[in-house]
Amino acid sequence: MRMVSESLLLLVASDDRCAISFHGAVSDFKRRLIEATLVRAHGNRTHAARVLGLSVRTMRNKIRQYATDGVDIPEHS
Repeated sequence: MRMVSESLLLLVASDDRCAISFHGAVSDFKRRLIEATLVRAHGNRTHAARVLGLSVRTMRNKIRQYATDGVDIPEHS
């Protein structure tokens, strides 16, 4: 809930930085949600995609994007 509250505070600002910060916060939230779901799914990308309601293709593309950005992605165990 804390992350949501902090994100909502970004909406209060009225300058152009608000849009950039808001989109950055949303992207960060999505990445953390995917990472956490992969951990809970023991790295099983198909299962994590189903839990999140994503296609396996979308999950694969997100993981590829995060890996390119230097994020450590949980491996299948």
